[in-house]
Amino acid sequence: MAALFGRKKTTVGLDIGSGLIKLVVISHGSGEPVLTKVAFTSVVDDAIVEGEVMDKGIVADAIKGLMVSAGIKTKDVVTAVGGRDVIIKKIAMDRMKEAEAREVIRWEAEQHVPFDMDNVELDFQILDPEAEGLQMTVLLVAAKRELVETKLALLSDVGLEPSVIDVDAFALHNAFEVNYPDAMRGVVGLVNIGHETTNVNILDDGIPVLTRDIPIGTRRFREDMQRERGLSAEETERLLQSATADDTLRPFLETRGEELAVGIERAAAFLQSASRSAGGVSRIYTTGGGARIPGINQVLADRLRLPVQMANPVERLQVADGVFDTMEVDHVAPLLMLPIGLALRSAA
Repeated sequence: MAALFGRKKTTVGLDIGSGLIKLVVISHGSGEPVLTKVAFTSVVDDAIVEGEVMDKGIVADAIKGLMVSAGIKTKDVVTAVGGRDVIIKKIAMDRMKEAEAREVIRWEAEQHVPFDMDNVELDFQILDPEAEGLQMTVLLVAAKRELVETKLALLSDVGLEPSVIDVDAFALHNAFEVNYPDAMRGVVGLVNIGHETTNVNILDDGIPVLTRDIPIGTRRFREDMQRERGLSAEETERLLQSATADDTLRPFLETRGEELAVGIERAAAFLQSASRSAGGVSRIYTTGGGARIPGINQVLADRLRLPVQMANPVERLQVADGVFDTMEVDHVAPLLMLPIGLALRSAA
């Protein structure tokens, strides 16, 4: 979605994930965004669980170390919140001006958000401001205040100031839109397979209208293989990052792929039942570390009977010379959709 902020020359996107913390820098100085820096650092298992920081000290030290190693001196970053404590929903309201809508949006949200409204941060966007008719379509976003405050406190401990706190689904959409403009028509699924959780985002004509989390990620693949086959961490990693799926990996692909497919189907079915105008999902794009697992996209395509392809966040985005000199771009690109989407938010 379009950023509602003025432009700054460079933006640092900081994605604090359960397995990796990812940082990217995008320059906006030339008019077109240009990716100028990419950096990663890992965090120990269980330091962050389902998006919740369990060991603040470890995570803060990891972020500090990443900023230093990447040579980032600015204190302003763009980050995001997500997970089950964030609700995104397309709703219908009586047509009114944005200022008037802001006065009544909390009352409208009470009808749709299953949180205590006294402890919620709300925002919205009118999707059809120029349309006629008595009602308008609004994209409503609600996040538990504690989730936002916890993220703010963590960044404060590191000495960072968030210029924007985005929503994971919107950040993914930002990067996806830049690289796949043709996918902004019809209904498509953007499936981000992370370390612990898979985020299913359904876009209807380029608008993120539904998000769902599935509690399956690359960690589950690793733990299953180590427990059931007695593989070492190194052996498991080699299988998950190989070019093709071998016989050891295939049963796990079928089992976990089925669970992912069911979650995607349920999200799509819910959207169709809730929106008469939305057609069925026509294509799935995968991203995140799990999208690199050999064979996973084919398993999903076979099970869902839909085209499934891995999305590349630098498919059309300009990349400065030297950014990927020390890393293999095809290997790291699936990890960058969310942080690139954050850095595309150029804040005042």
